[in-house]
Amino acid sequence: MATAQPICLTFDNGPEPEVTPGVLTILARRRIPAMFFVVGEKLRDPARRALAARARAEGFPIGNHTLTHGTPLGRRGGAEAVAEIKACDALLGDLREPDRLFRPNGGGGALGPHLLNASAARHLQAGGHTVVLWNAIPRDFDDPEGWPERALAQHAAATGPVLMVLHDLPNGAMRHLDRVLGRLQDRGAEFLAEPPASCVPIRRGIPAPGLAACISQDPMP
Repeated sequence: MATAQPICLTFDNGPEPEVTPGVLTILARRRIPAMFFVVGEKLRDPARRALAARARAEGFPIGNHTLTHGTPLGRRGGAEAVAEIKACDALLGDLREPDRLFRPNGGGGALGPHLLNASAARHLQAGGHTVVLWNAIPRDFDDPEGWPERALAQHAAATGPVLMVLHDLPNGAMRHLDRVLGRLQDRGAEFLAEPPASCVPIRRGIPAPGLAACISQDPMP
C-alpha cells in the first residue's frame, strides 16, 4: 500500500458563529492543526471577531483572505487590490502575527495570474507577508454533500504534500468534517502545521520561483 501523503488543512471565508465553533472543537479533539483565512469585513461583527480570537488562542493561525472576497485581485486596479489587503490586515490587528498570512481569492479555486496584480505582490513582499495557495479544492462550498469523497480522492491521488482548502460556511458541508478527518487519520496521513513550500509563492516577504505565475499586470487606470 502506498504511503499516504501529508496534508495541511485550511479553512476559508469564515468566521461563522453557526459553524466555526464546531470545526474548532473537532480539530482540537483530533489534535489536528489547521489555518483559518478570514474575510475581513466579517470581523466588524464582534461575535465573529471573537471566534477568530478563539481560534488564534487555541493555536490555529489566522490569515487575511481580503476584505470583501470579491473580484480576484489580479483583475482589479493596483490601489484597489492593495486596499483589500490593508483593510483586512487592519481588522485582524495582532491576530495576523507573527507570519502575516495571506490568501488571495481564487474565484472558485482556480490558480493563475488572476490571483494577484503587480501592486498587490509588491505590497505583500514589502509587508513581510506569507502567501498560502493550495493544490486540493474538494468544492465543499458548492457541493456540501459530495465533497467528502472528492476530498479523499484528491488526497489519495496526490504525489506530494497536499494543501486542502475547506470552508467554515453555513451550508451544511462541515457536518461531514469529522468523518473525513477520521478517514484521513485511518490512512495514516500526517497533518502538517506548516504549508508545503510548493504552495507558498511568498514566504515572509521573500518571493519563491512560483510567484510569477500568480501575477497579472495592473490594469490601466
